[in-house]
Amino acid sequence: MTRPPPRNPTTAPTDDEHSPVPVAHSGARPAYPFHHIGSSSKAHRESQNTVPDPISYATTVDFDDLKAESSTQYKAPKKSKRIRWLDARDEAFGRVATLYRKVVIQGILRQKPLPPSPDGRHIPLSANRKRSELLTDERTRKPYTDNFIRSSRYTVWDFLPKQLIFQFSKLGNAYFLAISIMQLTPGLSTTGEWTTFAPLMAFVALSMAKEGYDDYRRYRLDKADNRSEVQVLGEDLNALRRAKKKVAKATKEGSEMAMDDLGDGGHEGEWSTILWQDVKVGDIVRLRRDENVPADIVVLHASNPNSVTYIETMALDGETNLKAKRASPALAAQCSTLAGLKACEAVVVSEDPNVDLYRYDGRVTVGEETLPLSLANVVYRGSTVRNTAETIGLVVNTGEECKIRMNAHKHVTTKAPAMQYVVNGCIVWLVFVLLGISGGLTGGYFLLRNTVERHSWFLGGTSLSFREVFIAYIIMFNTLIPLSLYISLEIIKVIQFYLMGDVEMYDPVTNTPMVANTTTILEDLGQVNYVFSDKTGTLTENVMRFRKMSVAGTAWLHDMDVERDEEAKQKLIAMARKKRKGKGKDKDKDKNRVAKPELDDPPHVSSPARWNAGGNQNGTAERDPELKTEDLLDYLRRRPNTAFARKAKFFLLSIALCHTCLPEEGDKGEIEYQAASPDEHALVEAARDLGYVLVDRPNQQIILQLPNSDGSTTRETYEVLDVIDFTSKRKRMSIIIRMPDGRICVFCKGADSIILPRLKLSHIAMQKASGVEAMAHKRRSIEQEKQRISMSSPRNSMAMGRPSISKRHSQFGMKDADDAQGRLEEVEVRKESERHLAAPSPLQSPRTSYAASPRPSMALSVHEDVLDGLVDESAAMNDGAMFERCFQHIDEFARDGLRTLLYGYRYLEEDEYARWRKIYSDASTSLENRQAKMEAAGELIEEKFDLAGATAIEDKLQEGVPDTIDKLRRAGIKVWMLTGDKRETAINIAHSARLCQPFSEVIILDSTTGRLEESIHSTLSDVSRGILPHTVVVVDGHTLGLIDDDETLSCPFYDLASRVDSVICCRASPAQKANLVKRIRRQVRDSLTLAIGDGANDIGMIQASHVGVGISGREGLQAARISDYSIAQFRFLQRLLFVHGRYNYLRTGKYILATFWKEIVFFLPQAHFQRFNAYSGTSLYENWSLTVFNTFFTSLPVIFLGGFEKDLSAKTLLEHPELYRYGHDRGAINVRLYVGWTLLGVAESFIIYYLTWGVYNKLPFDEDTSLYAMGTVPFNVCVIFINVKLLVLEMHDKTIIAFLGVFLSITGWFLWNLALSGLFQNELRIYQIRRAFLDNFGATLNFWTVCLVALGAVLVLELFVDAVRRVYWANDVDLMQRIEREERKAAKRKAKEKMAGSGDPHGEDRDGHDGMQADTVVYGMKPHGGTVPTTAGRAMANTNNDVASARTSLQRLRRSSDFPAAVPEDGSDPFEKGFGKAHKTKMHQKPPHVTTRWVSSGRDVMEESPIELNTPTGDSRVGQAI
Repeated sequence: MTRPPPRNPTTAPTDDEHSPVPVAHSGARPAYPFHHIGSSSKAHRESQNTVPDPISYATTVDFDDLKAESSTQYKAPKKSKRIRWLDARDEAFGRVATLYRKVVIQGILRQKPLPPSPDGRHIPLSANRKRSELLTDERTRKPYTDNFIRSSRYTVWDFLPKQLIFQFSKLGNAYFLAISIMQLTPGLSTTGEWTTFAPLMAFVALSMAKEGYDDYRRYRLDKADNRSEVQVLGEDLNALRRAKKKVAKATKEGSEMAMDDLGDGGHEGEWSTILWQDVKVGDIVRLRRDENVPADIVVLHASNPNSVTYIETMALDGETNLKAKRASPALAAQCSTLAGLKACEAVVVSEDPNVDLYRYDGRVTVGEETLPLSLANVVYRGSTVRNTAETIGLVVNTGEECKIRMNAHKHVTTKAPAMQYVVNGCIVWLVFVLLGISGGLTGGYFLLRNTVERHSWFLGGTSLSFREVFIAYIIMFNTLIPLSLYISLEIIKVIQFYLMGDVEMYDPVTNTPMVANTTTILEDLGQVNYVFSDKTGTLTENVMRFRKMSVAGTAWLHDMDVERDEEAKQKLIAMARKKRKGKGKDKDKDKNRVAKPELDDPPHVSSPARWNAGGNQNGTAERDPELKTEDLLDYLRRRPNTAFARKAKFFLLSIALCHTCLPEEGDKGEIEYQAASPDEHALVEAARDLGYVLVDRPNQQIILQLPNSDGSTTRETYEVLDVIDFTSKRKRMSIIIRMPDGRICVFCKGADSIILPRLKLSHIAMQKASGVEAMAHKRRSIEQEKQRISMSSPRNSMAMGRPSISKRHSQFGMKDADDAQGRLEEVEVRKESERHLAAPSPLQSPRTSYAASPRPSMALSVHEDVLDGLVDESAAMNDGAMFERCFQHIDEFARDGLRTLLYGYRYLEEDEYARWRKIYSDASTSLENRQAKMEAAGELIEEKFDLAGATAIEDKLQEGVPDTIDKLRRAGIKVWMLTGDKRETAINIAHSARLCQPFSEVIILDSTTGRLEESIHSTLSDVSRGILPHTVVVVDGHTLGLIDDDETLSCPFYDLASRVDSVICCRASPAQKANLVKRIRRQVRDSLTLAIGDGANDIGMIQASHVGVGISGREGLQAARISDYSIAQFRFLQRLLFVHGRYNYLRTGKYILATFWKEIVFFLPQAHFQRFNAYSGTSLYENWSLTVFNTFFTSLPVIFLGGFEKDLSAKTLLEHPELYRYGHDRGAINVRLYVGWTLLGVAESFIIYYLTWGVYNKLPFDEDTSLYAMGTVPFNVCVIFINVKLLVLEMHDKTIIAFLGVFLSITGWFLWNLALSGLFQNELRIYQIRRAFLDNFGATLNFWTVCLVALGAVLVLELFVDAVRRVYWANDVDLMQRIEREERKAAKRKAKEKMAGSGDPHGEDRDGHDGMQADTVVYGMKPHGGTVPTTAGRAMANTNNDVASARTSLQRLRRSSDFPAAVPEDGSDPFEKGFGKAHKTKMHQKPPHVTTRWVSSGRDVMEESPIELNTPTGDSRVGQAI
């Protein structure tokens, strides 16, 4: 994209406004390319200086140039036909809904919409009012809604109608309902009246009962919230009722109650303990520390100074920082005591309930004084009280009118699986087939009626009408769609449900297994292509850790907490094991778990104290070793008076002083800290680890315990003069301290973009930061160029060898080879800058290799002499060198995904402070624009700082998150992050979690900068042309709201969102999260969405998505309760989707195909038979056998196939996530497969019937050729053939269950024949059954011969078709199955050789081919040039980066164009010769004892790598691979 001229280093547009003020980016500044969309005009850019911006990492897009460049190539997207049809459908539904609302709801039921109140809701603050006197809503003239909430989908009143509609929306049920109506019509049915209706009602009732039970479980979970307890001022209205219940229960149990139990144990003076559901508007509630807020309340009083209470809102908006809420001054003055609260007479006027979480308008009138109420005075339901002993509030909104419930997704519809639409399509097709067959046979009847009925004297001249014959045939062949289709599917899903209880998805730390809350959409887990994830508690652990710091030109790693965290984790695991004792044999499970670790766990570092950057894909181990803070302490102890030591100690002092944390003494005497944000908590804990311990914080003082050089400690007291709080707009906080020596010092910490312009030597700092940014930009450009070339250029091996391959790939996959050559030349031009980046700076000290530390908790250690050499004392005295190194370190920290802060300080004179204090005091007491005036006063003193240092804080990701996101991307799944947190934090986590790659283009859409429409169009143009290798769009909630409200923005934006690789939505409300999910479901055809979160603010998107996954996290269990599936860690999503999701999709698809296929095979012989009975409708099969065919003889094959099939091992599926695209490509069931199975079934029914007819038509008269004897032959063949095909031929994972199913079904069939022969009476019937099987046709050779011949014929046909498919149309699954077989064979050979203990370790196969040793090692090149071993038994190694092509690596390897230059002499496919074997084929080259295999080079390129084959003859055969 066109880059603009650089901006002035001191000014740039901020996130909040367009005016040129200092840039305010996050503390964790992502060192990656940004396109900040919607920025300044050309005139503004031309007015800027040519000095590169050293701070802003958001480059501006030249929209005029882009528009001119792309105007001829791209036009604004128009709505597709599908979207227009959906709009028309929604508009029609909207009109119907409006009509229903007006006629039924408003006209008949008289439920009018609530008008807005003229002046808000007036709520009196009166402690003397009885709680039984309910307040009235001005809008309804009725009491305010209660505080009861309901997340369940049904009520007692609407369950039956809603479920009936849902059940009969399944076309199968609707079809059988129509058949039942025909059968119940007198004179039409030849098979009885209730044979379809009765079982249909039983199946529907069973399905409804399952849905009802699932919803009842949700209701029981809601009771946990509704029956939580809270204290209110006044009497408990339900105390007497609960006491009566206790008495009744005791009387029923025959026990006596103590007198004390009859009273209300919840009383505490004037306060009563009641249930949440009993809270009313106007109640005064009292909350203690760590209690949840039961309703929306206005703060009346808090125990902290100035009536400030600290609130955590993670479950509400996803933000991790504590928010300070304060009581209005008029209320705080009177409500501090119970007596004052009772004497206070006030009226609170609150806004009407609405969904806006970020705004609140109200006022309070106390006496004659009226003051405004804002967001700072109100606390919403879903929040938690922190760091405050007591908070008192007035309830203003309850129940469904609370903000969090208003944002919840209402009117949730029952989720239907995506495969249901496939089943419905198959049913519609079969209905037409049924009508066609019935119509054709009815036509045959009328053609033969005149000739046949005239000569059939026994009919007595009776004739049938068209209606009777046609309906009779419909009823005869109605089981082409089996009645058991849905009930068997429910059984299969129950089996799948229990198989998902996987120990690999069990989290021992929290003692939490995977829980499936529904069985309806199990197969949808195998088709997901969009994942919408929350950030806090879902991707992260919401735990901040101080990780690195830069002081006086030297960077230090702090990992003292890693070992602590590991010990805490092991304690939690031990506690979980104790809880599980008695539930199973834990010792055996633990042994198995140790022997076979989890497959989806990411590799661990060897030392528990070694920290690894989550965002660094190459791993920290590939970098130079880092100095650690233990070494810093050792250096300060040995050399306490050097320039570096003085700066380092003052920096540590700055960390220990610049915060608002409060120390508390724990139960065991240890000091615990209460902080307003996790970042501050991490900083204070790190200072404690380094010896600067915050001991106490009395009123306006900070007491620190400081270390001395001799190992002793001293305590010093620092007086806190003023604190200028952190805000999202200021992005910094300052504290003014009077030091023990009497001097006044102001400490400031904040984002680097904020602190840099405020440094005393800001011009030098800007220049150094500019140079560091320029080098980082060059590095990123090179990475992007390499990525583009790797995506567009072919593999090197394709350019040599066979001419066909060279010719086919001569143009590099581009329109013109010159374009690729031009980019290659551009890379050559940039090599010089790359070498410059790789070379060490002259200011850097040379790195020395470290010796291994004898301490197991230390990954690295240094000798004192080495340490002294690494600490550059000269840099500590050189401001320019210190600035350059500090900014280099900040760039490195950002690339590690850490959140950085800069610290500055300066000393003040007494008179200077006194003048400023007067200004600040006036601002803090102002009644108008108080906050703005206070911020302006802070600006006066926050300047001319000296640089103290920089810190880097890790927002700790959950274990395995980067690996999981990487594998999801390889599986073709797009991952979006929707969070309520601020933009900079979201981008930082995206880099850490690998949502953003090092070469990603991060495009920020911001409405505050203007020209949003042109920004979206220009970006969409670039993305559509494919010139960006990896794109991520960042949009905030305010901008998204404007986009959704404007159709001209909405259409191109969602088109852009569906094309980019990922989207990050920050500051998003719960309603916006849900709307985003719904819009993608609508925009992207055949999309299947999954939403995952852990808080109440995620419930909306979880319910709006196809599949909702909740995490049992730190934000509570709200999301886990309402979701479809619940897991404990994000990394378990790998196994949930790649293994169980794919298995469930495969099993369900095979079940559907097998069910329809077996009905065709079995019932089409009936149609063939009609030709030979004058189309009279006579059944070929005996009635009772026909009735139980699906239930007794062919139910187990389809159920076992759909319940237990596994085409590949879990290990293979996890190692190769590309195989998950099987669901995206509809590999389990599609039109081609359905038609293929149908045609095969038709051919097999033809073979079975006409072989039977050919034999029985020629048998002599003394043989049993009756209808029963002839019909038993195809019946017999079909039962055996269906069981053998489905459980032997079709089922890949053959276990004892498969053979048990075959045995039970076939044995049951023959026992059934024996039972019929003995139970029927010897009377004249159309089917002569009495002892026919025992004595007549069953005892003849003809019967068994024709059965065997017909069975053999159809089995040969099946094997032939499968062989042809595997040879000419092999897919990924076929190839991987062959690889697995070869691995198993190699493992067996190795086991046999090990048991034998002697002989040739390599052996030979039975066919004489040389065997490959199972543990042969392949050495391939890693991206950085090293070597990595992989197993030679595999034909495809793991790929670690994005898969650019839509097809997997196996498919590319499978194509003939991708085969290596060295091929067998006959030109055949080496894959067809078998994996893992060295065949005796003549190759083009013969180096001694060397061959090559395919290995991954770290990108989507398969590179050549030599391996040595030690064959028994000493001969070596060479293949060449890509």
